[in-house]
Amino acid sequence: MAIQWYPGHMTSARKKAAETMASIDVVIEVLDARLPEASTNPLVRDLRLHRQRPCLKVLNKADLADPEVTRAWIDYYDRQDGVKAVAISSKNQGEVARIPGLCQRLAPHRNDNTKQLRMMIMGIPNVGKSTLMNALVKRKIAKVGDEPAVTKSQQMHQISVRHSITDTPGLMWPKIEYPSDGLMLAASHAVGRNAIIDEEVAVFLATLLLARYPALLVGRYGFPVEGIDGVAVVEGVARRRALLMRGGEPDFEKASIVLLQDYRDGKLGRISLETPETRSAMLSAVREERAAAE
Repeated sequence: MAIQWYPGHMTSARKKAAETMASIDVVIEVLDARLPEASTNPLVRDLRLHRQRPCLKVLNKADLADPEVTRAWIDYYDRQDGVKAVAISSKNQGEVARIPGLCQRLAPHRNDNTKQLRMMIMGIPNVGKSTLMNALVKRKIAKVGDEPAVTKSQQMHQISVRHSITDTPGLMWPKIEYPSDGLMLAASHAVGRNAIIDEEVAVFLATLLLARYPALLVGRYGFPVEGIDGVAVVEGVARRRALLMRGGEPDFEKASIVLLQDYRDGKLGRISLETPETRSAMLSAVREERAAAE
């Protein structure tokens, strides 16, 4: 199933963001550190490149991601022109405090104490953008929630006499090009539940965990994983958690929700759903498949 989720308010949010982009100096793009490229909105890239604006890529929720993989992503982004990357947890005030200084380095022309550095924070829903905004301004100005698309309108705030920041609604794009991206986004709760089937997403996640983090599955649920597939993992979760239907059959839906929530809450351990290498391999496979179809 291809996952698509583009609520109506996002069309107006995109237009407003394009207008504001003309008057800001640096784009802060908040990503989910567990899936940085899957959580990169191509519309944000297009908007900032059109205006030639530098970008600070903030890999948020780094405390939930595999630290070795996160380091590889930082190196990947730091090699791009006009881009700097940093990994943080938006709940860590010390890490958040580094962001204005990193933005300043990307806009040295705003380092003369005469004009404010004007920043704009962007990102897809539910990557922790609102939590980061509240930490930056040191007060609760953005509503925080566990459902995507909590912020609905654009607002500008002063961080200091030298720094201002414009908050924008979480912004998806109309068509998710790669099916695996949609599944990673769904697993990480970046799309609304009305756009997904929990069971399908859970099987995708379980299959990925079997391939890359089997020990974490064993550590969390306590059953052997050798020689089983994603479906069997979800069924195993159902039995271990006594999620059974009448007759003793595993309740696949409830077990899927448990697996997904354990991942989202970090209860499985520190997990990254993609690496620069797996991303490159996926894109190469897609190009070959499309070339063969022509």
